[in-house]
Amino acid sequence: MRSDTCAVWNPENCEGTNECPPRCPRFVDKRGEPILVEPFSRPRFDALVSMYEGYPDAHRSMGLPPVGRDRIEDWLERLLDRGFTIVAVHDGRVVGHAAYAPRSSTEPQFVVFVDPAYHDRGIGSECCRHVIAYAADAGHEALVLDVDAENERAIHVYRRMGFETVDRSGSDVRMRLPFDEPIVETVQLPPAERPVNA
Repeated sequence: MRSDTCAVWNPENCEGTNECPPRCPRFVDKRGEPILVEPFSRPRFDALVSMYEGYPDAHRSMGLPPVGRDRIEDWLERLLDRGFTIVAVHDGRVVGHAAYAPRSSTEPQFVVFVDPAYHDRGIGSECCRHVIAYAADAGHEALVLDVDAENERAIHVYRRMGFETVDRSGSDVRMRLPFDEPIVETVQLPPAERPVNA
């Protein structure tokens, strides 16, 4: 961790309390930068839309995120209406987003995106852990996702999280994480009790 990072952001020795959310919102990325990962709140809507407005085509997958402010806003409104959403924030800027929907499903669909300027810092993996922790806490049985077979980077992250391939259709891969996997309990542990990178 960088020596100039505020000590209050270092969650390594935190043992948690009964009032803690399913996963600690404090996260220090691979560059030693403090990142807040929290459930979405309405005041973050414009910042979340802004993250997607300039999203490079090379990082879009299976038509997501959509192109154009109106389509982005419609997509996000549907996700917020039907599902659960978290955001990762650095210096007031939304740099990551993950969600599952619909809330009514026992096995909701999962999505995660990180601002490309913040790739390779562990933020996407941390967003995944948060969604897993919150979905398990809400009583869901599993998460499922669809990913392009050529998106090896994403598939690698999902496999590391415990997702397994359950179906292939053309270039689409469906993956599933049942909540009886060990990672589910691990991501909900207080930081001081977690294995490294959990």
